[in-house]
Amino acid sequence: MNPQEIKHLYWRAGFGISPKALSKLEDASRGEVVDTLFEAAKTIKPLEMDLSAFEVLKQPRARKMMEDKKFRELAQKGRKMVKDLNYAWLSRMSEPESVLREKMTLFWTNVFVCRDNAIWHILPYHNLLREHALGNFGDFVKAVAKAPSMSKYLNNRQNRKEKPNENFARELMELFTLGVGNYTEQDIKESARAFTGWSFDRNGDFLLRVRQHDEGVKTFMDETGNWDGDDIIDIILKQKQCARHICTKVYAYFVNPEINSRRVEALTDFFYQDYDIERLMRHIFESDWFYEAQHLGAKIKSPVELMVGIQNVVPVKFQKKKQLLFLQRMMGQVLLDPLNVAGWKGNRSWIDSNTLMFRMNLPSAILANAVIEFSEKGEFEDSLEDYYEAEKTKRRFLKTEPDWSNFEENYVNPLQVGAITLSRNAEVVLKKRLQQHILQAPLDKDTERLLENLESSTTQAYCIQLMSLPEYQMC
Repeated sequence: MNPQEIKHLYWRAGFGISPKALSKLEDASRGEVVDTLFEAAKTIKPLEMDLSAFEVLKQPRARKMMEDKKFRELAQKGRKMVKDLNYAWLSRMSEPESVLREKMTLFWTNVFVCRDNAIWHILPYHNLLREHALGNFGDFVKAVAKAPSMSKYLNNRQNRKEKPNENFARELMELFTLGVGNYTEQDIKESARAFTGWSFDRNGDFLLRVRQHDEGVKTFMDETGNWDGDDIIDIILKQKQCARHICTKVYAYFVNPEINSRRVEALTDFFYQDYDIERLMRHIFESDWFYEAQHLGAKIKSPVELMVGIQNVVPVKFQKKKQLLFLQRMMGQVLLDPLNVAGWKGNRSWIDSNTLMFRMNLPSAILANAVIEFSEKGEFEDSLEDYYEAEKTKRRFLKTEPDWSNFEENYVNPLQVGAITLSRNAEVVLKKRLQQHILQAPLDKDTERLLENLESSTTQAYCIQLMSLPEYQMC
């Protein structure tokens, strides 16, 4: 498998690959390289946090018996731990052995969109996405439908037979499985009845409240019976449009934002056979068309892909982890905090005149202590004094510790193989190889001239300049 194909695969199935790691795969066949990714992904490693402080909430009538101050303290601690989960997930994405499962988890978090500040519910939900990321899609949907965070987010806990709440039923079809226009209003009403009484207990386990569940006959998508929620999902899975809806999302995310309808239809036929996610992804990654020129460097990196990609080139320790959250907010993608139930639009929506300049300045700010413009958006949960100080200083430094020795080991040294040490030509060859490895998109003439003028810079400075180019925004 040639280096360009390996880099393309690892950017789509992960967050890039170092020259050192790539050198171990160059003699392998495509099937062997893909096998390596999927073999590593067999290990499901949940993110773990100490939730013992919240055990008190599992007691009967816990909220009524708890002092308001104690409850507020627990809620505040929970919100802080959601931020800690954000940081932990960013760190996990940088672990080379976890790339495929974490990339799939990132994809699914924008399909089964959910927001919840209760860490004792959102952590299990997040790990549920990781667990099912390469499993059976039908099992996945049923697990999501029973999760406390989703039940709260889409109001299914308030769905009772006397007064059905249609919110979850609508989004289940519109966003999660079928897409707009592929169901009727009557289908929504009937499916909402089937999900009545679906709730959860104090431990976060699924609970069917029998008295609130509608046991009556329902007609959904021309099938009549005493359906419950699982039955509704099974009927949805019978619709080929469900496979088509998911394959369209998969194609746009992993292959190309410009949809090839013929290719998607072929994937739909393949996926519809058994709804096996791993089998679908393996089929895509092993296909010749996945590596065609029009797909190379055709996708705009999401803010998370950009940040993790930089971290994978030069590992960085942030002295203030809160700044990781600032960066995500500035670029419009905060992990675990989607804009709405439709999630992030992706691709071109990541870029405007403000975010492009911010993204291009990001490598210098992270790796070279350059000043970066901050303009905080969204909620700010610190004290008013902290908020005032933040507002006063829009221009600030990121306090980071780049690990350039890791860059030397995993990038510079492997790329120097075959070049004559300390010679002028060796330096030129090294920088050319760095350029070819770090950038996935083809260069325009202006960029080529710019890079020629940078050949006298240090290797570290050259690396930062490469990641500051418009072409680095693509993968």
